Amino acid sequence: MGVFTLSNARKFFAILGGLYVGAIVLLTIPYFQTHTLFLHAVKFPLFADFDMPEKYGLAPNKTINLKINTPDNETLGAWFVLSDPFYHSLPAIPTQPSELIPTTLKKNPTILFFHGNAATRAFNARIQIYTALSSRLSANVLAIDYRGYGDSTGTPTQPGVARDARAAWNWLIQNGATPDQILIVGHSLGTAVSSLLAAELSDESISPRGLVLMSPFSSIAKVLETYSIFGFLPLIKPLAMLPWAVKLLMSTVIHKFETDTLIPRIKGPVLIAHAENDWEIPYSHSQALFDAFLDPILPPSPELPTNAASLSQEQWSQYMEQLNIRKEKREQAVTSVELHNFGTIHEATLSGRKVVFLHTLAGGHDYLGVQEGVHDVIGRTFGFFRH
Repeated sequence: MGVFTLSNARKFFAILGGLYVGAIVLLTIPYFQTHTLFLHAVKFPLFADFDMPEKYGLAPNKTINLKINTPDNETLGAWFVLSDPFYHSLPAIPTQPSELIPTTLKKNPTILFFHGNAATRAFNARIQIYTALSSRLSANVLAIDYRGYGDSTGTPTQPGVARDARAAWNWLIQNGATPDQILIVGHSLGTAVSSLLAAELSDESISPRGLVLMSPFSSIAKVLETYSIFGFLPLIKPLAMLPWAVKLLMSTVIHKFETDTLIPRIKGPVLIAHAENDWEIPYSHSQALFDAFLDPILPPSPELPTNAASLSQEQWSQYMEQLNIRKEKREQAVTSVELHNFGTIHEATLSGRKVVFLHTLAGGHDYLGVQEGVHDVIGRTFGFFRH
């Protein structure tokens, strides 16, 4: 009986290993890689009626269903949510809410929201974010579905979703918003899209109100290194025993989304927010991005030689001294405030602009953006609460 059980166990692990290798091989094929990264074929809620945002919990005629055209002739589905104060100031529920867009864009700040992968703009967690932002921050919200998502045409690619982001920005400007009224907010995959837009605008000396990155990742390569299925099964760490296999996989990545390399180009104020209990993207990604923003004002980080054991006592002492100098400079540059039962706010002023890292205790991955404390930090950082 014992031999039989052992044989079955071997077969089980052999099958499991085969499935794992098969999955990794599929990730090297552009078609499967695109679908795995963007998950645009997962269109929750199923058969969504985007013309009826009220069906998903939004107030009557508070949300306008839109179509936005891109420079390369794709059509994006989008929702424009009127800010709560503006909506409540109307004498009655509007019958032609689309006619009010230019007026509310001039009167109120607007959040340009870019969602994560999978699902659509009608997904419940995203509805909660729109509702919270329009009420607690008194802001309009424009949320788009990238090409290939929801009722948008096309297929997502990195250059494609970057064009989608710019098309949404241009739509706001063409309808009466000014750059300083627009706060760019991205969640998960949307942080990569937001960063591409922010970098492009900075290159053109256009200054939005700021940039918010919720649950971001530093790059797709780093996601592959740190991602765990269901929060505990590492995706590619089992390949570590085959360095060539890891290099092969990394070399096939076509949608790189290297937010960490965009940081030197992003000039405006930035807020990075991440939950400690995010099991999809570890908060270490946000720490790395925050540190990347700090890099220009810190001494260079010393590199530890590959063969550290060969260092002399003097060389090791010099290495540690350089590390300590960098650590001290960082502590001087960053102000940290711990908020009981909520998290810690780390803030630095770099070239006259704020860069904030909000490290919360809770919120997970999908629901970080519905926390009142997160909205309050956004509001205080970007001047939404001025009277």
